Amino acid sequence: MGSLRLLRSHHELWGLAGVYGLYMLSHQVLQSVFVLYTSYRYGWNAEAIGLTLAGIGIGGVIVQGLLVKPIVAALGERRSLVVGLCFGIAAFLVWGLAPTGHLFWVGIPLASMMGLFGPSVQGLMTMRVSVSEQGQLSGANTSIMGLTGMVGPIVFTTVFAMSISTRASWGLPGAAFLAGAVLLAVALVLAIRVTSSATQKERVPS
Repeated sequence: MGSLRLLRSHHELWGLAGVYGLYMLSHQVLQSVFVLYTSYRYGWNAEAIGLTLAGIGIGGVIVQGLLVKPIVAALGERRSLVVGLCFGIAAFLVWGLAPTGHLFWVGIPLASMMGLFGPSVQGLMTMRVSVSEQGQLSGANTSIMGLTGMVGPIVFTTVFAMSISTRASWGLPGAAFLAGAVLLAVALVLAIRVTSSATQKERVPS
C-alpha cells in the first residue's frame, strides 16, 4: 500500500508504472507458453528450444552491454522507451504470426532491442521521486513484477489453450504472442501520453 501511495503521488509516475506493468505482463508470454507453442507449432525438440532461448539471452546481453548506453545518450530516455516498445511489438507480431521456425528466429534481434525499455523507464521514473524514495520506488516496481508474474501465466496459458482448441474457429496458435503485442501497443500509447506532458523533465543529452 505504501508503494501504491508513492506511485500515485505524481500522475506521470503513476502512468509510467502502468506502462511498466503492461510491459512486464506481456513478457510473461515467454515464460508461460514459449515451450508449449514452439513444440506445438514448429515441432521443436529440447535442443531447438534451448538454442533459441540462448539466442534470445545472448541478444539481450549484447544490447544491454553495448547498445543501450549510446542509444539512450543519443535519443534520450523518452524516445528510447518508445523505440524499445516498438521493437517489442514487432517481435511479438513476428513470433505470433511466423508459420515456420526459421521465420520465428527473425523476431530474436527485434526482441533484443526491447532492452532499451528497461533503463529508459527506470530513468524516467527515478527522476520523479526524491533520493530518499528511490528504495521505495524499487520495491514498488518489484511488486508490479511479482503481480504480473502471478497473473501472466493464467492469462497466456488460457489464451494458448483456447487458440489450439478444436472448437476454435480462428486457427491462430500464436494468439498468446499477439495478445502480448496488444499489451505492448497499449503501453506505447500510454507512454507517449504520459511523457508528452508539458511538465516533462527528461534528461536530454547536450
